[in-house]
Amino acid sequence: MYSTTDFRKGLKIEVEGTPYEIVEFQHFKPGKGGAMVRTKLRNILTGRIQDITFRSGDKVGKPDLETRDMQFLYRQDDELIFMDMTSYEQLSMPASSTGGKEGFLKDGQECRVLLYQGRPLDIDIPLTLVLEITDTEPGAKGDTVSNVTKPATLETGLTVQVPIFVNIGDRIKIDTRTKEYLGRE
Repeated sequence: MYSTTDFRKGLKIEVEGTPYEIVEFQHFKPGKGGAMVRTKLRNILTGRIQDITFRSGDKVGKPDLETRDMQFLYRQDDELIFMDMTSYEQLSMPASSTGGKEGFLKDGQECRVLLYQGRPLDIDIPLTLVLEITDTEPGAKGDTVSNVTKPATLETGLTVQVPIFVNIGDRIKIDTRTKEYLGRE
């Protein structure tokens, strides 16, 4: 069981028999009465976002989830194909169920796959990844205004905003939660 004091972004909880992932949470104290916790939860089964408010100190369940180390093999239409590293069994899951994380997957990359009753639902990827830039516009000489960014396409096909001095072939560190540029490698 989890208490509302254990809540953090990305925590998997179970409310009324349904597994959820916490997207956002905020503790607040109304004028009278006890403290409350406002949450924005993503239903792990359907991907829908739902707002639920809990009283401070409420208990929620831990979902019966299993994680396995798997290797991402390839993308086929809107399906992601993974291989279990121990049994070599292949599983597929819809790309839309990952909440945007599929944009960081490279062929052959190892990651943890979240399974609910044997069905793949979500993936866990590192908080930061180092990826190579495959396409971006060259920076204009003399354009030195601070915080100037430009779009860049990464080797996975994902497009992120990077500073003007970053070029094709550079390896950059990206925050996978916010898709922000963190620096060059």
